[in-house]
Amino acid sequence: MALLEIKNVSHYFGGLLAVDNFNLELNEGELIGLIGPNGAGKTTIFNLVTGAYHASEGAIIFQGKELVGKPPHTINSLGIGRTFQTIRLWGMMSVLDNVKVAHHPRITYTVAETLLHLPRYREQEKAIHERSMELLSLFKLEKYAEEPVKNLSYGQQRRVEIVRAMASKPKLLLLDEPAAGMNPGEIGALMDFIHWIRDEFKLTIWLIEHQMRLVMSICERLKVLDFGATIAEGTPAEVRSNPKVIEAYLGEQTEVG
Repeated sequence: MALLEIKNVSHYFGGLLAVDNFNLELNEGELIGLIGPNGAGKTTIFNLVTGAYHASEGAIIFQGKELVGKPPHTINSLGIGRTFQTIRLWGMMSVLDNVKVAHHPRITYTVAETLLHLPRYREQEKAIHERSMELLSLFKLEKYAEEPVKNLSYGQQRRVEIVRAMASKPKLLLLDEPAAGMNPGEIGALMDFIHWIRDEFKLTIWLIEHQMRLVMSICERLKVLDFGATIAEGTPAEVRSNPKVIEAYLGEQTEVG
């Protein structure tokens, strides 16, 4: 059984068809990409999978469970984590506190236990602190734990956002334009980083990206959207040479190296 199945999903905003009959089977351990021009519907699909939007038509099934209609926190608890096209961190908060926030949907202590610092509150907060520091250490960010996140470089903030997504222990990680705003050196490091995350945490990764160097180098297969509809899918080599993709998105002289 596929980890994620998206079957005949369409979505409308009012009378506008934003996603047209989208289908996907994503298997455990895969690293695949979703590409296309701006406004093609890529982030809308991520929002449908994570519950920010509810699909107008079709089914989204994760490990045998239907996701359509479920709220984002429930979908996250089932094992789907994500990052966003625009970094969504609390700049004035410390790096550590930004990661700790991701654990809070799973706490079971009450307001009274918090106010009185009762044992269950102390135990769970200690566990959250230790797990957050463990993640920061794994991602080589522990020295920035107490630093306001706004003081970090753009590339480091992207890493913090991924660490926060990993705090929910996802089986499937959705990365929305992780290389946005990065220079060529940072993109090269990000490519290695994504591979390391997949192998270290035994994850399945689905990413949206405009940086063709990254997409063509690390993705095992691609789907291409244009105006909400799938116009091509296959290996990077197959997609790169597809006439429809060249016309709609890549252009004849696309540089991918």
